[in-house]
Amino acid sequence: MLNSFGNGFVYPFLFIYLHNVRGFALGVSGLIVATNAGVALVAGTPAGAAADRFGAKRTLAASLALLAAAFALFPLVRAPWHAFGLAALVGLANGVFWPSYHTLLAAITPAERRHAGYSLQRVSTNLGFGVGGALAGLIAVSARPGTFTALFLIDAATYAAFLVLLAIVPDGRSVPEDGGGTRGYRAAVRDRVFLALLGLNVVFVTAGYAQLETLPVFAKDQSHVSERTIGLVFLVNSLVIVVAQLPLTKLVEGRRRMAMLALMTGIWASAWLLVFGAGLWLSAAAAGAVIVVAGAVFAIGECLQGPTQQALIAELAPDHLRGRYMALSTSSWSIGWIAGPALGAFVLQRQPLALWPAAAGLCLAAGVGALLLERWLPQTLRRTPADVIAPIPELDVETAVDPVSAKVSG
Repeated sequence: MLNSFGNGFVYPFLFIYLHNVRGFALGVSGLIVATNAGVALVAGTPAGAAADRFGAKRTLAASLALLAAAFALFPLVRAPWHAFGLAALVGLANGVFWPSYHTLLAAITPAERRHAGYSLQRVSTNLGFGVGGALAGLIAVSARPGTFTALFLIDAATYAAFLVLLAIVPDGRSVPEDGGGTRGYRAAVRDRVFLALLGLNVVFVTAGYAQLETLPVFAKDQSHVSERTIGLVFLVNSLVIVVAQLPLTKLVEGRRRMAMLALMTGIWASAWLLVFGAGLWLSAAAAGAVIVVAGAVFAIGECLQGPTQQALIAELAPDHLRGRYMALSTSSWSIGWIAGPALGAFVLQRQPLALWPAAAGLCLAAGVGALLLERWLPQTLRRTPADVIAPIPELDVETAVDPVSAKVSG
């Protein structure tokens, strides 16, 4: 939560910093943001092997130190190549961070409760991100670059604090590494169901999460929404997740995982159509109000993915290869984060209103793909685990009427 609080200070305003503060073209800004994901994609594969071999906790600590240093240097950006270099450094660290983080979380959580564990992770992440984004909206002013310096330094400090708190977390390694990195990844890429799920996730991220990064600059430039309202969008998005995540996690227990992912894409499509309507017909405060509602709707969909997809990946992975599975999962996110901001910024630069119907259509297509994939899942993994209350044994009549025999029979 502390770490995500710092991220909330930076990520919602990164496009604005690069485009409105430093004066880089929208297309260049999109490529800078995409560089982060591109380098993370390359770094994720060795990071997964390192998490299996050396332990997730050690590799996570290394990534945190690197992230703290990289974001502390972002206020020094004056030319595009400065930003590209730091984005690459952040991408390297993120490529190590996410496989290590998810592997460690899976290792310290019982298998039958992993969906609940990932839900709690999403609650803490979004609570921190939402509060951070809202406070950053009160601080950030495009005409005053120093306010963005404060945002980056706060983010760097939270990574350092995360590194200190990591010392009290157990490493969770119970299964030894068995085999080299090549052999391990060969086993992972032969899992066709897993690869198909990763392909769907690329579309989820490209058409869904990644467009949250293009939303602030669209809202500001197209609909003249203030930075304060943009911060409110992310606050409301995160608060909805904090409030709704655990009840919705309970709701999905015992239900079909792929059906929940399909429902998620339908909800996301609705959110993007709201953004489209706001940009087409509204401006300033009215547009901001509708976009805030869209952020809340999008959050409901996010609540369905948390206890569904990541827990399914953890269950598909053998224990000794979980770091590699999580690395490939992270790579699918990275591909989406490469494609999403780059394509989104390209479309915004030429036809801003076309982005949101296109993103909605991609979301719906991915939902159909999720339903088609269901038949290939192992039967035991098609539904999210549910709490089962053990039945009360029937009372034996003879035992009940004979205190002596009751004591003997126990």
